[in-house]
Amino acid sequence: MKRLVAPSLLSADFLHLGQEMQWLNASADLLHLDVMDGTFVPNISFGFPVVEAVARVATIPLDVHLMIVQPERYVDRFAQAGAAMISFHLEAVLAEGGDPAAILRQIRSHGVKAGLAVNPDIPVEKLYPYLGEADFVLVMSVFAGFGGQSFILDTYERVRRVRDEIRRQGLSCSIEVDGGVSSANARQLAEAGVEMFVAGSAVFKASDPAAEIQAIRTK
Repeated sequence: MKRLVAPSLLSADFLHLGQEMQWLNASADLLHLDVMDGTFVPNISFGFPVVEAVARVATIPLDVHLMIVQPERYVDRFAQAGAAMISFHLEAVLAEGGDPAAILRQIRSHGVKAGLAVNPDIPVEKLYPYLGEADFVLVMSVFAGFGGQSFILDTYERVRRVRDEIRRQGLSCSIEVDGGVSSANARQLAEAGVEMFVAGSAVFKASDPAAEIQAIRTK
């Protein structure tokens, strides 16, 4: 199973984003963009102008992770901004009585891959009813909202449970993990069932980011 590496733009040097995009295009498989609203998570990151600017120069698919409330209000515009993949948090939608399946269909109506994310304190079993509508699930291995957190070891078992349920339902849904991912744990994650690896600090703070990306793919 091929491992796809998605460096997280949140860890990039925003003063030199154009230069960052050059090596990211050359080395990464995807580019992960964390959109935070200051409500679902305490931090605020970036919105449409940054996504649109990155989309103009990106030659790799943009993986937009919405850490926001009411994602259905913004899905259409992020799709128009250039997202190839959009994920949102199951718990954010259920807390307001929303319909995650409808939002997944909304995303897919734009020809964009639709993903469903959960924080570490949300039972992965809550994802199961929606797997048939999702192209991928994002199992957070840290709590959404802050970079540089330590990887939560329970993630391996959570991923295995999701993988087994995807197989049980006979689906082709992929699994992505975000948080504390590096070449040190990539093999264990891949063995558990992860196909897409979001890496922030491990890549951007490496002495050779391209080499770290390759190590996540192959180590």
